[in-house]
Amino acid sequence: MKTDYKVRCLGTGEFLDDSDLPLANNNAGQPALLRAEYGKKQLTVGEESLGLYRFADWLPIQRTLEGSGAPVTYKSEGLAEKLGLKNLYITFNGYWPEKGARMFTGTFKECEAFSVCARMPEGFDKTLVVASVGNTSRAFTRVCSANKIPLVVVVPERNLDSMWFTEPVDPCVTLIAAGGNCDYFDAIRLADMLCGTEDFIAEGGAKNIARRDGMGTTVLSAATAIGEIPDYYFQAVGSGTGAIAAWESNLRLIEDGRFGSKKMKIIVSQNDPFLLILDSWKQGGRELADIDPEEARRHSDMIIAKVLSNRKPPYSIIGGLYDALADTGGDVIGVTNQQAMEAAALFEETEGVDVAPAASIAVGSLIKAVKEQMLDSNALVMLNITGGGMNLVKSKGNITYLKPLLTVPRAHVREEKIQEIVDKIMEERE
Repeated sequence: MKTDYKVRCLGTGEFLDDSDLPLANNNAGQPALLRAEYGKKQLTVGEESLGLYRFADWLPIQRTLEGSGAPVTYKSEGLAEKLGLKNLYITFNGYWPEKGARMFTGTFKECEAFSVCARMPEGFDKTLVVASVGNTSRAFTRVCSANKIPLVVVVPERNLDSMWFTEPVDPCVTLIAAGGNCDYFDAIRLADMLCGTEDFIAEGGAKNIARRDGMGTTVLSAATAIGEIPDYYFQAVGSGTGAIAAWESNLRLIEDGRFGSKKMKIIVSQNDPFLLILDSWKQGGRELADIDPEEARRHSDMIIAKVLSNRKPPYSIIGGLYDALADTGGDVIGVTNQQAMEAAALFEETEGVDVAPAASIAVGSLIKAVKEQMLDSNALVMLNITGGGMNLVKSKGNITYLKPLLTVPRAHVREEKIQEIVDKIMEERE
């Protein structure tokens, strides 16, 4: 299955050749995201058995891969009643067979991975490199392992406990740990250096059109289940890529013409005290707030939702998070660890399934928004639960942990050490 799409630069408006999987336009005068424009302007949703690819009309893919799950949207009863919301819809990403949710890593990062990897043609000759604090690397590991796609994942050593799996991992996947007190930013830096060598290619994060459009299926799930575009969209963010994706899907649904013409107010949340995006938004412009690296590391150590500690979010870039928030009249909410834990307990009590720490931040932000009367009780609200059911997955037993091939201390995250790391990876594969 190959979809009909073109890749356009939001900075210059020009179209780019997608054969080499571009992440940016070298002709753009200032940093700008690329965006996919699809030949089919009206979305046809496929059978549930297709998993994520039931939304293939609006995914930039060359093929489909085995084993995907799609977001599931349902109307809340328990949480909605507790919060006094008459039209609360939950889009659940994770493992919850009773609802038809079958993302075996328990996170919506599988939406990204199944889209990004399907954008790569069969027989692609470079090794994909992904950096994350756990969820993204776990999702890409699962997808690449099952489909024999060469992958290197770079994860801070402190987050290695997130690299758990229900099945053995194929040797085509290599895990590198950024050692000691390295954080997400350090892992990204190490991954970027690896991608400076000829055999490796960066997944690209927010710059990858397939990552964003894979994440954007959450809004496609909600709008097609509800029959219209929601009034509000709630999600916890580290980079904000999912919120950008939600905005872009919203724009496509408006162009579709069958789901209304409104723009959802995008309400994103962060785990206090790591509040880079909140601080940047409060400044009132598109510039990212200054942050001291050591303070950022301390704050990332303090939060329960480690995946939300991105020090380099796509905030200022044309088409990035600032534009998504500004265009939709959105806002940013900070949620403490205590508020998040209380929100997680309330969600499990009222809805019947556990949620991941990042998702608990989103639930906490919705609770705060209701208390502060930010939305009307009749508003049509979409709550994006970006991860859940992990306890259900782990209760099935047979959990294994992927061990790193190498642990690279921060002092060795420099150019002259990279070739040694590359040689070790290639030697292991032989």
